[in-house]
Amino acid sequence: MSRRRTASTKKKLALLVTAAAVAGGGAFALATTSNASQTNTQNAKTLSATNSTVCQGLATALGNNQSFIAGQKASPDAQSAARIANREAVIAQIKVQQKASGCTVGESAQGSQAAQPAQSAPAATATATSKATPPAGNTGTGAAAGSQVCNGSTVTLSGEAGAPAASSNQFPAGTTLKVTNLDNNKSTTVKVTSVSGSCVLLNNAAFEQVREPGKFLIRRALIQKVG
Repeated sequence: MSRRRTASTKKKLALLVTAAAVAGGGAFALATTSNASQTNTQNAKTLSATNSTVCQGLATALGNNQSFIAGQKASPDAQSAARIANREAVIAQIKVQQKASGCTVGESAQGSQAAQPAQSAPAATATATSKATPPAGNTGTGAAAGSQVCNGSTVTLSGEAGAPAASSNQFPAGTTLKVTNLDNNKSTTVKVTSVSGSCVLLNNAAFEQVREPGKFLIRRALIQKVG
């Protein structure tokens, strides 16, 4: 009788231990599932925010190029047709990037600087422009070397290939500008080679030197005229 009771007690203890282990395993599985769900939710939010920034940058680049084309059509010169064809090719490439990034293809937005026709114009128009007062925070082409220009402007890419360079509606070809991304402290110094609808648009090579991974827009930029 004593042996049977002992065996029975041992079996009961074994069953209790097994039940506890199963219950503990279930709790662990539930905790693991909960943590995985939270991680997936956080990753989804991060991805959504990143995609939003990418899409906004591409929309700004598209809008700036469209603005440039509009300016060329409003004040055409002998080179306007070639410039327009070049920018139309750039716009086509930006749309490809929008599609690949899951953005709305063709979505357009203007940068912080208003578009201006900046090509050859009649003498009277050029004179009037030179006498105009620069916008607040923008020291314009008369800025001293090393001084900050286009304060408050965002910077995006033009979509153009080639060696690092910039385009601008404030500075003539040959002007050297230093662009610093204040979010990562990366800088690039480039020459203006063409006209755009913003204070500064960087071509692909120049933008790669200062961009944050996955972003097509520099919100906090320091733009300086040098040399």
